[in-house]
Amino acid sequence: MKNKWYFNISFLFFLVWICADICAQEYNKPAGTRWSEEKIQQWYDNQPWLVGCNYIPATAINQIEMWSKETFDPKQINKELAWAHDLGFNTLRVFLSSVVWKHDAKGLKKRMNEFLDICRKHDIRPMFVFFDDCWNPESAYGKQPEPKPGVHNSGWAQDPSSSLRKDTLTLYPWLQEYVKDIVLTYANDERILMWDLYNEPGNSKHEETSLSLLTNAFRWVRQCRPSQPVTAGVWDYNSPRKNVMNAFMLTHSDIISYHNYDDESRHGDCIKFLKMLNRPLICTEYMARRNNSCFRNILPLMKKEKTGAINWGFVAGKTNTIYAWDEVISTGEEPKLWFHDIYRPSGAPFDQEEIDCIKSLTGRK
Repeated sequence: MKNKWYFNISFLFFLVWICADICAQEYNKPAGTRWSEEKIQQWYDNQPWLVGCNYIPATAINQIEMWSKETFDPKQINKELAWAHDLGFNTLRVFLSSVVWKHDAKGLKKRMNEFLDICRKHDIRPMFVFFDDCWNPESAYGKQPEPKPGVHNSGWAQDPSSSLRKDTLTLYPWLQEYVKDIVLTYANDERILMWDLYNEPGNSKHEETSLSLLTNAFRWVRQCRPSQPVTAGVWDYNSPRKNVMNAFMLTHSDIISYHNYDDESRHGDCIKFLKMLNRPLICTEYMARRNNSCFRNILPLMKKEKTGAINWGFVAGKTNTIYAWDEVISTGEEPKLWFHDIYRPSGAPFDQEEIDCIKSLTGRK
């Protein structure tokens, strides 16, 4: 997702100080909410090195198209996850859809179960994302738009739609039902790695207005007491307006997750300071070749630092994420340097050297 990736060290010092203060306040609160440092570290130590990608099949333009009954594509998913397994990927970050749940809750859960079975077949344990502040402000159930030539994520939709957020008295009760229905259904399912509650809260100029939904999302999920850890990732290290949200995520997540599209030097600084929070780390978005955030320089860093690594993009398709966030190619011509994604729809890699690099680090031959 498009975000402010430039890393501000002085800001992170300030953020860590805020977190330390909040942690001190949290110490005397009742147990049964956030996992202790010892518990999450033990959980993390029992996992393989977590490596994978943000995943949507090439045949879907957004979360609604991925999960709707008419467009859910298990055959395509099975084919693509075989490629993921071959790379040595063992996790995926996958966005759910409140729109699909509201129209077909039973069907969504049935398709999630089928998706999890496909993942298990390929030795992959995904994490699911509930809410998202990125890209198009409005969405609707039914047939989704066709991709706009050369436009990055032209059909991706915020969840929930911006217009619905004006009436939280109407919105929050059914969002609570949505979250709890999904989490309670899968709260003890070993096929699921973790829950990622909110993608880039405050993006798309929502700023601090997203704090209310963010805090409620944590509360709703905690009330379900899932066996899997819970997280939400920090992504904007430069906006003072997001200080409170960042501090909230860092002090309420079981495992610290973050986004970073920097080169290895800046990314390394980010890891260094987030480790001051004494919890395992997982980067849930990286890899934008134009920014010198590449497999060859970032993946070895994260393996060395024992940080989970989930890049953006897998198979080039309807999301158009081979194109950059801010650079439209209206002809639809393929860019010489892909922004995200690893494979062409045929299964041919964009860059064989990247495939070799990934496999050498995951132990695949």
